[in-house]
Amino acid sequence: MIRAVAVLSLVSLLVLVLYLPSAYPPDRFLAQLRAEHQAAARLWGDEPALRMLSRALSVQDTARQASPVPSAGDAPALGAVDGAVAREMASVNQRLFNNTYFRSIDALFLLASFRLATLLEWLPWLLAFTVAVVADGGFARHIKSKEFLQHDPGLFALFACAAIVAVCAAVLGLVAPMEMHPLVMPCVPLLVSLLVGGAVGSFHRRG
Repeated sequence: MIRAVAVLSLVSLLVLVLYLPSAYPPDRFLAQLRAEHQAAARLWGDEPALRMLSRALSVQDTARQASPVPSAGDAPALGAVDGAVAREMASVNQRLFNNTYFRSIDALFLLASFRLATLLEWLPWLLAFTVAVVADGGFARHIKSKEFLQHDPGLFALFACAAIVAVCAAVLGLVAPMEMHPLVMPCVPLLVSLLVGGAVGSFHRRG
């Protein structure tokens, strides 16, 4: 059951993520980014909001430098024929990838990077909560094994499947160009932590 839910959720996520750039132009993702940057500035202040934006731009620059797609200016000038072929191939690559769909993917990636950067601001509190919840689930599992109580595989599967679906929904929320309150995304790791803690607590451990 868990494997089927994981495969179905991942396939659905992949289809939706690839569909979004074809359904929305790049300006839609950039407009959403500007709106969320203004909301972050109102919530955190100008300096933290600029730090989040700087992190997002840094991630995009790193990804762009690692991209295997060459630019026309990268063509080597070793010889007349070789240089012409290399420039033509670079030009073809640019025409292939420099279209609306791939520009929307770049804008989508920038929006997702900014939302991830906002999560980094919450990281200390999120990590503390996650460690506490998972540790609580581990202690509950240990106590259950010492009391010779039977584990509940159905409950474990329910918590595990819910956690998988929540993670996939969170990834989709990172790229969806829709209005979200700045406090929505930090709540997702809290929910996933609770589900993982419940799954750990329901998994049987022999004493």
